Amino acid sequence: MDRKWKWVLSSGALLVIFLGRMTTALEVPLDPKVLEGLPQPPTITHQSPKDFIIDPRENILIYCEAKGKPHPSFSWTRNGTHFDVEKDSKVLMKPSSGTLVIDISGEKAEAYEGIYQCTARNEHGTAVSNNIIIRQSRSPLWSKERKEAIMVQVGVSLVLQCRPPAGLPPPIIFWMDNNFQRLPQNTRVSQALNGDLYFSNVLLDDTRNDYICYARFPHTQTIQQKQPITVKVLDMDAINETVAAMYNYTNNLFVDSPSGERRPSFMAPLGRSSTQMALRGGVLELECIAEGLPTPEVSWYKESGDLPSSRMSFHNFQKTLKIADVMEADAGDYRCTAKNSLGSAHHTIKVNVKAAPFWISAPRNLILAPKETGILTCRVSGDPKPQIVWSVNGVPVEDSPKDMSRKVEDDTVILSDVQTGSSAVYQCNASNEFGYLLANAFVNVLAEAPRVLTPPNNVYQVITNNPAFLDCASFGSPIPTITWFKDSQTSILNKDPYVIHNNGTLEINVAQSLNSGKYTCIASNNLGTKENHVYLEVKEPTRILAQPEYMVVQRNRKAVFECKVKHDPTLIPTMNWLKDNGELPDDERFLVDTDSLTINDVTEEDEGTYTCVMNTTLDQDSASAMLTVVEATPTPAIVYEEPDPPTDLELTDQRERSVQLTWIPGDEHNSPTQKFLVQYEDLLHQAGVWHNLTEEEGTKTTAHLDLSPYAYYSFRVLALNHVGYSQPSQPSRQYRTNPAAPDVNPTDVQGVGTEHNNLVISWKELTGLQSNGPGLQYKVNWRQKDVEEDWSSETVANASKYVVSGTPTFVPYEVKVQAVNEYGNGPAPEAVVGYSGEDVPMSAPESVQVLVQNGTLAEVHWEPVLTSMVRGRLQGYKVSYWRERSLHQAEAQQEEQQVLAFSGNRTDGRLPGLKPYSLYTLNIRVVNGKGEGPPSPNHNFETPEGVPGPPSFLRIKNTNMDSLTLEWGPPQDNNGRLTGYTLKYQPVNNSNELGPVEEMTFPANETTITLADLKYSTRYKFYFNAKTIKGSGPTITEEAITIMDEAMKSNQVDLATQGWFIGLMCAIALLILVLLIICFIKRNKGGKYPVKEKEDAHQDPEIQPMKDDDGTFGEYSDTEDHKPLKGSRTPSNGTVKRDDSDDSLVDYGEGGDGQFNEDGSFIGQYSGKKEKDTHEGNESSEAPSPVNAMNSFV
Repeated sequence: MDRKWKWVLSSGALLVIFLGRMTTALEVPLDPKVLEGLPQPPTITHQSPKDFIIDPRENILIYCEAKGKPHPSFSWTRNGTHFDVEKDSKVLMKPSSGTLVIDISGEKAEAYEGIYQCTARNEHGTAVSNNIIIRQSRSPLWSKERKEAIMVQVGVSLVLQCRPPAGLPPPIIFWMDNNFQRLPQNTRVSQALNGDLYFSNVLLDDTRNDYICYARFPHTQTIQQKQPITVKVLDMDAINETVAAMYNYTNNLFVDSPSGERRPSFMAPLGRSSTQMALRGGVLELECIAEGLPTPEVSWYKESGDLPSSRMSFHNFQKTLKIADVMEADAGDYRCTAKNSLGSAHHTIKVNVKAAPFWISAPRNLILAPKETGILTCRVSGDPKPQIVWSVNGVPVEDSPKDMSRKVEDDTVILSDVQTGSSAVYQCNASNEFGYLLANAFVNVLAEAPRVLTPPNNVYQVITNNPAFLDCASFGSPIPTITWFKDSQTSILNKDPYVIHNNGTLEINVAQSLNSGKYTCIASNNLGTKENHVYLEVKEPTRILAQPEYMVVQRNRKAVFECKVKHDPTLIPTMNWLKDNGELPDDERFLVDTDSLTINDVTEEDEGTYTCVMNTTLDQDSASAMLTVVEATPTPAIVYEEPDPPTDLELTDQRERSVQLTWIPGDEHNSPTQKFLVQYEDLLHQAGVWHNLTEEEGTKTTAHLDLSPYAYYSFRVLALNHVGYSQPSQPSRQYRTNPAAPDVNPTDVQGVGTEHNNLVISWKELTGLQSNGPGLQYKVNWRQKDVEEDWSSETVANASKYVVSGTPTFVPYEVKVQAVNEYGNGPAPEAVVGYSGEDVPMSAPESVQVLVQNGTLAEVHWEPVLTSMVRGRLQGYKVSYWRERSLHQAEAQQEEQQVLAFSGNRTDGRLPGLKPYSLYTLNIRVVNGKGEGPPSPNHNFETPEGVPGPPSFLRIKNTNMDSLTLEWGPPQDNNGRLTGYTLKYQPVNNSNELGPVEEMTFPANETTITLADLKYSTRYKFYFNAKTIKGSGPTITEEAITIMDEAMKSNQVDLATQGWFIGLMCAIALLILVLLIICFIKRNKGGKYPVKEKEDAHQDPEIQPMKDDDGTFGEYSDTEDHKPLKGSRTPSNGTVKRDDSDDSLVDYGEGGDGQFNEDGSFIGQYSGKKEKDTHEGNESSEAPSPVNAMNSFV
């Protein structure tokens, strides 16, 4: 319903506020005094449930109660035909009611089973009840059956079937023994939802003869039992003996046990998957029972999401998953997993959720005045979608008399230009295969003069600066307009601070004393006028002027807390004192006076927080202080602390957009206050959040505060000294500013299209404080730029964007956004230029040309795409190119496509990194913000020849004394037609000096050459490259050494193979061995040997003892020029590398003294090897072992 709101500011005179007439239906009043005098169609108030199961031992009571004016009469149908109550002596209808009482004593209850429907009618319409299905509860007996004993082998699974008789309602199943004790259940033995008893595996202890299934029928409170079932569990030996006795066998029939440990499998449900249907709002029960040994554990999860933890529960030892209040989101695949130590099994249950019809919006009763329009809506949902059928006074619409003022559209009935006497009751029936909903809604066409429902002469009392609400509830048809007057004066109040609500209530945002007085509300329509008077009294707030202060008192002294209060003289105050938020102790030492609390002879137990609370009938104020009890008064040291918070905040000089705040500073604690910080809280827009407003010097106690409209301010003050900020003061009383039109418009206004045919206008919303008033909205304006057309506009609320549809593609628009509220518009906004959405370009660049610069670089040129064809913001052009093949090849070998992007409105670009002597293809696309346009036609171009790549390899073979063979492979990238190869080579001596260069050329078809007339035993360096008509390509190098001349080889003497040298070395070794043995013997005898004595006497630093670890002697070194032996290869660093496994005379020389003679003989002295490095440790004092000495020569 829409009523206009008008806000007017009081100038102390008359207020007239007009409520716009509603164009929709009047709400039905709830006031029984109003209802008593109104004619009203029938309304069903109470009825029996749709599915009514009766006890055959009691009378049948079928409820049907209804109200209406005049009181309705009742009738019934049974199974679709009229049920004549008066003709059946067993049936009685209660007076002034439709409730049936059926006496079934001496009768069979099933004689009255059927579908009943109650009808309540009066002269204004007919209401009908639901279809009430009456069924007798049944508890049939179990059929007789003979039960044979069940013999099972230990370890196998077992199912004991219950199969109870079908009762109404279904019975509750449980298993017990002969002693009426419930059979124990666990993860191994459990009862299924159908009542059967499942054993995952049986034990010998499961043998018993009293497995009894019981069925309890709740309506008749009867319990029936099935014949006991006997189960005998046999082990393997017992089975063999039993069968052998039966058939006179002497051998074991079962030698291998088939009932050993096994992985799980499902007993119920069977198979790998199954389906189950659940109804919305019902209970879904999924069950998985598995067998196996050891007993499996069952777990559940939902494959397509999480299980609903708040509505989910597990039962029957995790074998049953129960989900309450089923919703559509519960549909999906549920997997149960049974697992034991040998493996696991899975079963998937696909759950489909359907829904019986349920209400989204049920039709509501309407009261219409003649000539008015009303709408009845019957909004339901369900799965499958419910079918809706409308009836009027119990008759389907299509069978009822034609009514031109009535129009039925699916779930809606539109009544237009209604006439007096057209009252009726409409029924909406929504049904699908799972149920139905039936609702009655009357349309009461009334012509009623206004009535004011608010009691007259009500007195409303409020505290200053709080809102006041004056009620004027009314009823009438047509809907009355409400007019408010103040003090019966004639001037119209056409400004704030008044607000009229939809129900006629007058609100004063911030009540002041000048708002006190008599208010008159007048309700009027075309049938009459009714007025009512109420009174408003605005009271002064209650404030504590002198608060109790923190006290430190010596024990056994007196403490006095003062609490002086100011309050409205017409209100009766009540002073209460609290200790630690509780009552004062019941102790005569506590004396409460009018404005103080005295505590005599204080003790440590009196410490705490004391609060004085001043209450009136409308408000209260409180203040607290702490009491500390000490033994003696210590000499206080100078302590610097944060200041105490300011107190006694007062608001004065109150204006529309400003107020003056005063306060009393707190204790500075020996540090002068530097400044005061004033903060505010806006309870209307951001309750609980404090913002900094202004700062004042530490010597001031007053601040002038500039305020915003439409805010509920509270203020507090913090003091700052050199220690820090104080705690915030207590908040001031609330100060409400009146609403006004916005002062600012939204910022960051933009217009950007997201689709090819829209324009999204976005902005940054105003804050609550910036709104300046209720009903903040944004007026969005737009028009196409440079086109003669008017501004289009739309007003939206609670949004930061608006989408304009149906725009041309990528055209400029002028957009602006203006803030508006119920008090007016913000300042005129500035226009911002934006563009509607882009679309992919429609055409490709034309006149594509390629200028080949060289074999690796080409320039591509094109004509730019027309702006109209770009259809968006041009980002650039994208050139795609690829190598089709080398011009050597006849067949195409297309390589990976390469893409280069050129930003901006370019018409040319360079393609680097091309391969020479190749065929390339390219195309060009224009790119905008939406994407790429179509490609231009493919354009082919060829690159010229270039220098070739390096030969693929260069190998040296068949090296002889004065010749060798070179073999090579053609380049992988010819980059043109090969014209031949170039070979350069030169000798390299032992000092790495290069000799003269020889150069040779070869045709392109040659791949090998033999070089002759080379120097023997000489290293050569070879340089090799390929060439085309464009020049020579990169060079590859290789080195090789010719073989040494045999004659020279024979002149080289290998000392290691000379017999005299071998004999000399053996003699030296034998001599050293003898010396070592002698030394060893003499040391063990404690004496000294001559060599040792000589060493002790001279201590020649040049002579070092032999190392113990390897038994070797000194090393030989050439101290003169360090040149290698003739015929050996010398590395570039000039050193001679010796393989670790080779024997060398160097190992047997001493320091740098040992040298070779001209004939190759060895001259020098023999001594131990030089001392080890310091990090290897000191020499051992023991004599070296002869065995180690021998090992050094092996």
